[in-house]
Amino acid sequence: MRRFSRRAMLATAGTLAAGTVAAVTVTRKPEAPHIYTLAAGSASDVEGVVLNPFSTIIPTDPPVAPGPASLIDEAGVAHTLAEFAGKGLVINMWATWCVPCVAEMPALQTLAGKIASAGVLVLPMSSDRGGAAVVRKFYAAHNITGLPVWLDPKGGAAQAWGARGLPTTYIIDRKGLLRGKLEGGVDWASDATVAGILRLM
Repeated sequence: MRRFSRRAMLATAGTLAAGTVAAVTVTRKPEAPHIYTLAAGSASDVEGVVLNPFSTIIPTDPPVAPGPASLIDEAGVAHTLAEFAGKGLVINMWATWCVPCVAEMPALQTLAGKIASAGVLVLPMSSDRGGAAVVRKFYAAHNITGLPVWLDPKGGAAQAWGARGLPTTYIIDRKGLLRGKLEGGVDWASDATVAGILRLM
């Protein structure tokens, strides 16, 4: 994945510094990312990360169909959004080396369990260069048992949908329309978040 331009990087840094969004700039070298977070540290040090409320969603008004992008499953098979017709989607762009991503992952797992019966799926799309093996290892180490393995290995979907950093999450309704996105770690397990997502479906 090509590096963002210097102008885009500076604009992103200014925007994130002005708010409370914790995000990691998407780069070609995830081993040494530039981190925009409220608490610096390694991916295992997440205590200082503040998870944002669902009210920080950036709405898409009017709702639009996301641009074409490939969603890669654990076996390496590419899928399109059209294959999820009739399902609501919470698509989370993340990586194991991203501090706020790691911080929100347990809550994202809780969310998946709460909204599954409503026909809404959580698809965490990892940009880790090591692919499914790295994600499975991370899940095992962090007791993540309720989330599937999905991949965005070259950042194609993240770029197609305009992600400025990680984590970025897209809310897509049952008609396949983008209803909004959230930047930074989110308190996915809260009742307000669950209600907000279901309302957009």
